[in-house]
Amino acid sequence: MDIFERELAGEMISTEDPEYDKILSIILETMDLCRELNTGVHTKEENLEYLSRIIGKEVDDSVFFMPPFYVDYGKNITIGKNVVIQQLCTFMDRGGITIEDGVLIGPKVNLTTLNHDFNPENRSATQVKSIHIKKNAWIGIGSTILPGITIGENAVVGAGSVVTKDVPDNSIVAGNPAKFIKRIDE
Repeated sequence: MDIFERELAGEMISTEDPEYDKILSIILETMDLCRELNTGVHTKEENLEYLSRIIGKEVDDSVFFMPPFYVDYGKNITIGKNVVIQQLCTFMDRGGITIEDGVLIGPKVNLTTLNHDFNPENRSATQVKSIHIKKNAWIGIGSTILPGITIGENAVVGAGSVVTKDVPDNSIVAGNPAKFIKRIDE
């Protein structure tokens, strides 16, 4: 397996790995695209073109996307239709981020799929786990979703929350760490 497959399979990846330059090359390319996106004034269509280039796949015209936007890798993001991504969001997607149709992502939301090794002598090494945000979920302003989390269909994550556990469908969570508040009446 190459470094990309090994990483997505859950292997701890060190910056000393002989193939790490492959990951670093994509990170540097993505940083350049983000810099172009974030320092210019663009039309809605141009913003979506930049986002498509960053993630390496076509983004649907129904997506509402507001820069500035920060991403470390980009190629492991999938975005559905009628998604809203507001300004100042940071997506660290090496482990994969799936955003289904109708998702609302508030400003300053952090989606992070990687964590560093707890061993101080190997702290630069990382391990990834995917994030999945299901249909019609709403992630409130300033929330952070940690690696390996699934946000359920129609779920709401309250502003400023740190989500450390999966969020069930049709529920509201909030806080740090996020805790169940109530079910959404259907």
